[in-house]
Amino acid sequence: MPATWRIRGLVLPGYRLRGATVLALVTASVALSDVDAAAGEEPTPEKPTEPQPGTSPWGLPTVPGLGYQFHLDASWGTFGFLNSLYTNPKPDEPSGNLGDHWFEGALKAGLSASYSGWAGQIYGKITAAGERTYGAPPSVVGESASSFQLDDLYLGWRSGKLLDGLGENAVDFEVGRAPFHLGHGFLIWDGTAEGGSRGGYWTNVRNAFAFASIGRLKAGAHTFEAFYLVRDELPEAKTGSRVLGFNYELALGKATTLGATYLRAFAHPDQKPTRDGLNVYDLRAFTAPISSLPGLSFEAEYAREHNGSILDSTAWTIQGSYEVGVAWKPRLSYRFAFFRGDDPATERSEAFDPLFPGGYDWGTWWQGEIAGEYAVSNSNLISHQVRLHLAPSEGIGTGLIFYRFLLDQPASLAPGVTSNSLASELDWYADWNLNANFKFSFVVAWATPGEAAAQAYGRTQDFWYAMIFAAYNY
Repeated sequence: MPATWRIRGLVLPGYRLRGATVLALVTASVALSDVDAAAGEEPTPEKPTEPQPGTSPWGLPTVPGLGYQFHLDASWGTFGFLNSLYTNPKPDEPSGNLGDHWFEGALKAGLSASYSGWAGQIYGKITAAGERTYGAPPSVVGESASSFQLDDLYLGWRSGKLLDGLGENAVDFEVGRAPFHLGHGFLIWDGTAEGGSRGGYWTNVRNAFAFASIGRLKAGAHTFEAFYLVRDELPEAKTGSRVLGFNYELALGKATTLGATYLRAFAHPDQKPTRDGLNVYDLRAFTAPISSLPGLSFEAEYAREHNGSILDSTAWTIQGSYEVGVAWKPRLSYRFAFFRGDDPATERSEAFDPLFPGGYDWGTWWQGEIAGEYAVSNSNLISHQVRLHLAPSEGIGTGLIFYRFLLDQPASLAPGVTSNSLASELDWYADWNLNANFKFSFVVAWATPGEAAAQAYGRTQDFWYAMIFAAYNY
């Protein structure tokens, strides 16, 4: 995910409560005699209405400087495969029904609050989420499972107007169970692992890290961040993964952002030896450089990972897109992404560690609704993505995404693999925002295995996949 999602989370406005207005009807008698005298009298001023104690839209008393907001997210989705990747078909041994289908439901509720005063603003948030996967799901999404636990639970402080020389909210600290996003999700986005014994594999309703400590300084166009993040992992797949990081971003106007990040990753040596002590260096740029062509934009990101004699790897991506300023706002983009694979002939690993990716839009950075969601990770992978997005109305977005997946090191996929052709995939998606609170998403996807998939898994038949997802956000 984006979501961010990719779908995976929205913050939408609430509503105001309506109250009945009480009207007082006053009957005045008019004297029939001495009309002239009555007409010359000054009207008696009405007694001023006494001010009523302030109340919030929730019917609770208001406190100067205190603001709060209730949150409620609910979702339900149905997912299905035809000729799914969970059963290997063999022409001489028919395997029967190759389809898989399942359902996911989630509910997340919470409260955020802030208090502003002369010394800045104190803020916090608490949410809890329950999710369930049911209807005979396949093993890759975790079988039937459900869970209920905290997601957000953090406190923070912003400087407000305390440091006028640096700007409003120039300094910001927060600590607790909190989300954190780096760039567009190439390395750091999703703080919680879903699926398995928790359920909600695709829904991914939780995003907060198990522990986060984040400090941020904004001075004009410059942003500095220091953070320590502990991943909230599945109970059955704990690796002790956590990262210490330092990030710098430079905003050149509204159209260009440059970023540089250093990460130091840690993990249990017996579970993730290549991650424990890993150094990561990341550079990125997002820009729309031509003011006369605001629809033309580019993205690029490069990451290098090094861990002594244990691991040395790289990954990078580049994307160009153009949106035409006509009806339906057609936007065409192409993206190339490279994630190095391990060379079996060397002692040191070259397999790129994808860390905790996610995204704000379809295809970032779960690549493909079939391949990226259920089959491949961002390691030993080369991908070409071509996308056409259309917006027929303010509330509807739809498009097609084509992927071509290749292997960097075929021999590291499985013994005997010599081809680098993994798969091709075509996804159709549509998002329909019914109103400010309700959203529906639809997906139909097709993928055909390449020679590498046939060599490694015996797969030759095409995959078909469909999804309907409904979400309510308040």
